[in-house]
Parts: sequence; structure tokens; C-alpha cells
Amino acid sequence: MAFNDDEQSAPVANNNGGTTTRPPGITGVPVGQVQLTKYHNAEAPLDPNDQEVLLELKGTSSATSRAALDLIAVLDVSTSMAGDKLDRMKAALLFVIRKLADVDRLSIVTFSNDAARLCPLRFVAGDAARADLGALVDGLAADGNTNIRAGLEIGLAVAAGRRLTAGRAVNVMLMSDGQQNRGDAMRLDPGGVPVHTFGLGADHDPAVLQAIAGKSREGMFHYVADGVNLTAPFSQLLGGLLTIIAQDLELTVTRVDGEAAIKKVDAGTYPQAAAADGSSVTVQFGTLYSAEVRRVLVYLALEDSTAFPPYDAEVVEAQFRYSLQGATVASNPDPVSIRRSGSAPEPSEEAPARKPEVETEMARRRHAESIREARSMADGKELERARTRLVEAQNALEDVLDQANPMVDMLREELLQLLRLMETQEAYERAGRAYAVSSLASHDRQRFAARGDAEGVRLFATPRMDAYLEQARRFDEDPGVAALPSAEEDVRQEVAANPLAPVAGQIAFYVRSAIQALQAIDKIFASVAAATSTSTSTST
Repeated sequence: MAFNDDEQSAPVANNNGGTTTRPPGITGVPVGQVQLTKYHNAEAPLDPNDQEVLLELKGTSSATSRAALDLIAVLDVSTSMAGDKLDRMKAALLFVIRKLADVDRLSIVTFSNDAARLCPLRFVAGDAARADLGALVDGLAADGNTNIRAGLEIGLAVAAGRRLTAGRAVNVMLMSDGQQNRGDAMRLDPGGVPVHTFGLGADHDPAVLQAIAGKSREGMFHYVADGVNLTAPFSQLLGGLLTIIAQDLELTVTRVDGEAAIKKVDAGTYPQAAAADGSSVTVQFGTLYSAEVRRVLVYLALEDSTAFPPYDAEVVEAQFRYSLQGATVASNPDPVSIRRSGSAPEPSEEAPARKPEVETEMARRRHAESIREARSMADGKELERARTRLVEAQNALEDVLDQANPMVDMLREELLQLLRLMETQEAYERAGRAYAVSSLASHDRQRFAARGDAEGVRLFATPRMDAYLEQARRFDEDPGVAALPSAEEDVRQEVAANPLAPVAGQIAFYVRSAIQALQAIDKIFASVAAATSTSTSTST
């Protein structure tokens, strides 16, 4: 099965006879789209000791540049979707159609007993294109059983056969409420395409849908509870996909010989590649949304430096690179410097406190592991043990240094919801397992996932997602076109609210590059001065 008939160019005229325009946020120089911040202790003893370094990559505004989107919607239209579920899915897809910009393309695939591609990838440019796509959605009818594999096969075939690929982001969005005939769907190879899955209601199998999403590159599983409108969860995915400011993002951490060894790099479930000699580790993240964050914990073993006087030690270097619109950007190597002085504390002495940012991130990861353990216990019908584990996780949050961090409150809310959904085995089977699976997917990818609804726990949500959530609420109340701003208007509103946002990242990039160049020059002069001093002493 192969498709190679997607639309190659947007219509040249709109309904008013004018030419279509490329909206803000599509073109621009992709420099400074990503910023790196380092958190670590400023000092460490000269004795051998362990240190943690938190590296934080954050996406800047998408108002200057973002990747055009190719979205393939793969939709369950089996008998179990008949009635209210189908109506809610149609409404959510209409929201998606109205929010896509004229450089974005959409393909719609449906599945029940078999699967059908309703349209190839086509540009969502102008009212006529939106009306045509809307008519396809309005005509959806439910019939037959759920065959997830059939739908996913065609969706991935559309992705594999697409043309006009340079700089575009292809994503598959799969929605299902059933679990019949889905057994071997997990065996399909996504081929590097992100597959974002939405499990609707109590009858879907969250383990299967998460396995599909998890096997794909950076895909996410979203759980949507019975009775919840799909517009809000769909809007959150779209709020990310329409603000992709970096593709093929990767971070490399390299040790400085003689100073430190890399014990571990913790980046969740993102793939890593380590050098054969252990000198470096590269983490591959894929895409990054505007204002989205990726935090990486690097565990170091500092070498014995007791033979030296106190000095500033560069222990590791961090460097990231990414692409956008066919251009590649690489940062300069950014060293992590720690002052080495004094002796390690005695066993009876209290260890130096970590940076609050490091401590909070370590606590979040322990929190996620607690949920993983509790889920395993609940799957084994050991609900009391599972609930005890969650209570222990609640108590552990009280020890987090930065209690003012909004994330801490969201972690507490997540645990409260899980405790409620693990009160009985029936409650866990109906909704608790899906909630736990979506929570773990979110923590592992450091990306927003709906947990029952899109409003309760907002971990990893971005400002555009927050804006789209409010728009989704209004759209569900009144689907009128006038009530929903376009993606172009979203960008203009963001620029009006913060006029410097489109250039702030670029300015920061060039300033940092200049500082690093000056620091490099300073090192050269210091090295020359030291060599000259040594030569003079020898001559004397």
C-alpha cells in the first residue's frame, strides 16, 4: 500500500479573489529557537564526589518560525462510536480544521472493520478547503467493529508516501474507543513518525494505545474519560503541533577528561547514544514546541583533585543542535564549571543542599516512579499496596525544597486523582489504569497528556495550549466561525502581547555566542600568559 497523491501547493486564490498569504510564524531565521540553562552546585570538594547537573532546553516563541504541519487524523467509526461519541469527535475535528493555517495539510482516515482514506494530504487554505473537509467530517457514520491495525496501516502509509517534505512536520493522530481486533497493531513500525493516540471512555485498551504511541517517535497517549468533549484534548495536541520551533533536537553531554566521569544521563524515555569510551552521551528529543521544556539530569563522578589547590573545574560540556525548515543550527559547546575546594563532609555531617531546581526535578522523577510501581501493584490486584505507595509519594512531596513551584501542587493533584481512582478494583479497571498510563506517558516524555480531561492536571502545558483550551470551551458552547480565531490571529495576539518575543531568542543566542567567544579568547590569553611565565621561570 502506497500513496503519493497529496496536494503539492495551496490554492492561489481565496474566496474573495485575493491570493492566499503565508501567516506569521512560518518563515524566519531559526536561530535562537532553543535556549539552554544549567543548574548545579557552584562548589564541590577536591575529594572524589558525586554531583548532579540539570540541563534545561526551552523553546522560544513560534512567532518568528515554526514548522508547517502535515497531520493525518485516523478515526474510529465503529458501532461503539455511534451517537454522542461520534458527534463529539466530529466537533473536535472541525475545531482542528478551523485552526490549521494555509501552509498546513490534513488527511482523514477512518476505520471500523476495514479502513478508508477519505482524502489525501491537502492544504487547509481558505474557506472552500475548510468547507470541503468539514463536509467529509459531517458525513461520517458509525458501523462495524474496531480494527485499529487497519486504520493505523493506512495512516502510516499516507505518512510514508507524502511529498513536499522539506522542513514539514508529519504527525499521526489516532482516536479509538474500542479494543476488538487490535491485537497486532503494536507490531506496526511507525517509521519515525510520531503517533499520538487518544483512548476514549472505559472500553478502550490503554496499554495497547500507549504501546503504539510509545513505539513511535515522541508520540503521546491521551486518556479521555466518558462524557468529556474531545475538542479540549484535541486542542492541546494542536496547540503543540502548530508551534513546533525545533525538529531533530538533540543534546550531547561530553565529559572533560581528568575532571569527571558520566555515570548516568536521565532523559526519560527519549533514546540515547553513548560513545564507546563513555566520553559522551547524546539524547534525541525530536520536536520541541514553543515554550516547551526538556530537562535532563546528568549524574557525574568528579575525579580526585586533592593534589591541587582550589580551582575552577570545567567538568562537562553541553551542546545542542536542531533543524527547522531545512536549516540546521548548532550551539557552541557550553561548559559546566564547578569550583573545587576543601574536603568532602564527614559521614556525620549534612551534605550540601542541591539547587532547588535540581531537587524539584529529582522529586518529580521519583514521583513518576511511585506511580509506575502503584500501577504495577494495581494491575496485580494489590490495591491496598498501591494506595500505600501513593500515600508515601504524597508524603515525599512535603520534603521538596521549592514548595512554591506550581509543579508541586500539580503533582499532589495527580496523586489525589489516582487515589480516588484506586478506591476499588472496578474503579481502577474503568478509569484508573488509563489515568495512570497517560500520567506516566506525560512524565516520560515531559509533554502534556490529557488525563481523563484536559483541565485537571496541566503538567507540561504550554501557553498556546492554555489559550486553545479556553478556545475549545467556547467552541463547544458555540461552534460559530466568528467565535474561533485563526492560527494566524493567535500569532498576532501573541506578538501584540509581547512584541519582543519573536526576536528575544535570536538576541539571546547572539549575546551568548559573543560572551562564549570572549571567554574563549580570555582562556587563550591566560594560557599564553601561563606558558610565558613558566618559560621565564625556567630561563631564570
